[in-house]
Amino acid sequence: MWLLLLLTCLLLIAYAHAGYPLWMALLARLRPKQVKTDGTLPAGMSVVMSVYNAESRIQERLRNLLGCEWPGELEIVVFCDGCTDATAEKVAELADTRVRVMSHPQQRGKATALNEALPTCRYPVVVLCDARQDFHPQALMELTQPFADAEVGAVSGLLEIAASASGSGQGVDLYWKIERKLREWEGRYDSVIGCTGAIYAIRRQLFQPLHPATILDDVVVPMRIAVAGHRVLYAPTAIAYDPQTLDPALEKKRKLRTLAGNYQMMEHFPGWILPWRNRTWWQLISHKYLRLAVPWLMLAVLLLSVLAPPSPWVVLLLAGQVFAYGAATLGLLFPQMKLRLFSIPAGFLLLQVTCLRALGAYFKARRDALSLWQAAPVKAS
Repeated sequence: MWLLLLLTCLLLIAYAHAGYPLWMALLARLRPKQVKTDGTLPAGMSVVMSVYNAESRIQERLRNLLGCEWPGELEIVVFCDGCTDATAEKVAELADTRVRVMSHPQQRGKATALNEALPTCRYPVVVLCDARQDFHPQALMELTQPFADAEVGAVSGLLEIAASASGSGQGVDLYWKIERKLREWEGRYDSVIGCTGAIYAIRRQLFQPLHPATILDDVVVPMRIAVAGHRVLYAPTAIAYDPQTLDPALEKKRKLRTLAGNYQMMEHFPGWILPWRNRTWWQLISHKYLRLAVPWLMLAVLLLSVLAPPSPWVVLLLAGQVFAYGAATLGLLFPQMKLRLFSIPAGFLLLQVTCLRALGAYFKARRDALSLWQAAPVKAS
C-alpha cells in the first residue's frame, strides 16, 4: 500500500512537469492540425486596453501601437478603470481619431472593463493588451494572420521578458522557456490552454461577457472559445516586450494570481473537465489543474517516505528529497549564486510554495475581487 501511494504521487508529479510536455511535443509532431490561411489580414482591427493610472506611460504606449505595421483600418479603445490621474487627458492630447477613451469613476476590474468595451468595437477582430508592454512593429500583422482560417477563434502572442539577474530567477527563466514550448506544441496539436494577457486577439462575436470577479480573462476568454468549437493558436512571432525583468518576487505575484485564477475556473466552469463538453479537457487538467496538486503531492511523498517501512529505495528517495530541498533552500537564501544545481530547485520550490498560497489567495479574492490586481504602477520606460 505504501509503495502504491508513493509511486502514484511520484508519477503524477513527473507527468505534470515532464510527461505532459513530452506527450504534447510528440502529438504536435505526429498529429499536427493545419491552419488554413492564405496570409490575408482582416480589413479592420480594434485594440482594447484596460488601464489604471497610466498617465506617465499611456502616450508612449499608444504611439507604439499606432506605429505598428498595419495596412487596414484601426481603432484603439482605452478603458480608464477608475483612474484618478490624468490618463484620459493624456490620451486626448494625442488628438488621433483612431483612439478613443471609455471610462468609469470606480475601479471595477479588467473583466468589467472588457465587458463594456468589447461590444463597442467596430471591427470583427479585437486585440487585447496592457499598457506596460510594447509591441514589435509587426506584432499586429503576425497576431491576426491566422484569422484567415474560419476555424480559428483566438490567437495568443509571445511575451518577451528580460532574463533575471538572480540565481533563483534562473529557475523561473527555465519554467518560462518550457511554458513557451508547451504552448507552441498545444497550438500545433489543437488549441493553447490560455493566452498571454499582454498580447492576444479574438473574434469579437465569440466573446462572452465575463463574471465581474474573473481573475484570468486571458484563460477564460480563449477557453470559452475553444469549448465552443474553435481553435486557439499560438503565434510566437507576435511579440510584446515587457520592460520588467523576470524577477522572482514579481513572478511570484503573477503566479499567485494565475494559480488562484485556476481555482476560480474549477469553481465557475466545472463542466470543462468533462470530455463530452470540452474536447480540450485533458489538456486543461494536465496543464492547469494538475499543477495545483503538485505541492500537495510533494508533501505526501515526503510524509510517505518518512512513514514507509525501511528499505534501501525508500532511504534513497528520502535522501534525494533532503538534498533537493536543501539545494533549493540554499538557492533561495543566496540568490546571488547562479549554479543550476541551486537555481533550478530554488525556482521550482518557489513556484510550489506560491501554489500552496494560491488557495488562500483565491478565498480572499472571493471577498475582494481586486485583491489580486494590486499591480505595480505603470511607469514610462
